Amino acid sequence: MSESLNRLVALLKEHTPLSRPSHYSKPWWTPHLTVLRREHHKADRAARKHDTPHMREVAGTSKSGYFKAIKAAKNKHWSSFLLTATPQSLWTAKRFAYGRAQPRFPSLPGAETPQQMNNVLLDHFFPPKEPFSPSPRLRPHKSAPPLTTDEIAAALSKCSPTSAPGPDGIPYSTWQQVNKINPSILLQILAPLVRLGYHPASLKGSNGVVLDKPGKPS
Repeated sequence: MSESLNRLVALLKEHTPLSRPSHYSKPWWTPHLTVLRREHHKADRAARKHDTPHMREVAGTSKSGYFKAIKAAKNKHWSSFLLTATPQSLWTAKRFAYGRAQPRFPSLPGAETPQQMNNVLLDHFFPPKEPFSPSPRLRPHKSAPPLTTDEIAAALSKCSPTSAPGPDGIPYSTWQQVNKINPSILLQILAPLVRLGYHPASLKGSNGVVLDKPGKPS
């Protein structure tokens, strides 16, 4: 039985890669703690093998000294880190002190499924409105200044190329390239709308996405 067990242990050591913890996972660790940990484990094994009051006392003393040394090493490292902290490392100190916030999925009253949550958000941010009856006849506004290609380019420059596209599925980066190659295309499309003061219903739709930002209240 022991021979089979030894063979199994040898196979596990041969085919199981050993993990190598990063130095940054425990920057407060010292060689002295390595010695104390070895002594603590040795005393604990001896106390389990020879269950006597003296061995239990030795194991308890070794364990207490080991964990007190860990606490002292952490405090020393933390104090040294704060003394040498820079404005760039203050956020790192805050993360060490408070930890990372756990990601939370927002909860809304009366919404248990994603579809119900979608409907609740739409009703809250985009309440239904009475249908607008457009004028049967469009008349040009004589006082409206003509639209220029510079105004279109300035408006597109404020739009993020990585923003989510609207219902048409065309991102801002595409419109920016179109306007860069041939500015007259968008000018011919938008100039009549500005001159007539007309906002088509097809341009009023949008895709709204509510994102839960990490580290912020839900």
